[in-house]
Amino acid sequence: MILAFLLAFIHPIHIAVMEVNYSEKDQSFQIVGRLFIDDLEAEIRRERKDPELDLLLPKQGTTKEIIRNYLTQKVHFKINGKPAAFQFIGCEKEDVSMVYYLEIPRVKKVKSLEASCQFLIALYDDQSNLVHVKYNSPVKSARLMRSHPSEVFNF
Repeated sequence: MILAFLLAFIHPIHIAVMEVNYSEKDQSFQIVGRLFIDDLEAEIRRERKDPELDLLLPKQGTTKEIIRNYLTQKVHFKINGKPAAFQFIGCEKEDVSMVYYLEIPRVKKVKSLEASCQFLIALYDDQSNLVHVKYNSPVKSARLMRSHPSEVFNF
């Protein structure tokens, strides 16, 4: 009982954050996101059926390749109703989080941006993926979950 109580404080919530910021200068959406490494590793282990996977020291491939493949499966964007491909810039470990960097280049006039983020929703019922979008206006935010995996932001 005491052990369960203590474990609840180690990592009590399942949450990921993605910030999508428009750069007028670069005419691109620049994206920075964060996921807890232990959650990310647990989902990738489950999907790959590889219980021994060490995300930071993988036996096959590199951490960047694994993260890039995961993001390609779980994150999708549409600009003005049309699919918009992102470029994987990189990732890095920051404390207990994996920080990733993406970019959607060559973006000019945006009327709407749809963000779909399905991080960890197959693994955790209570997973929340927070998306914050800034495009020529105050930040708009949405909470994406298993029951609501995408959001359209209108400008």
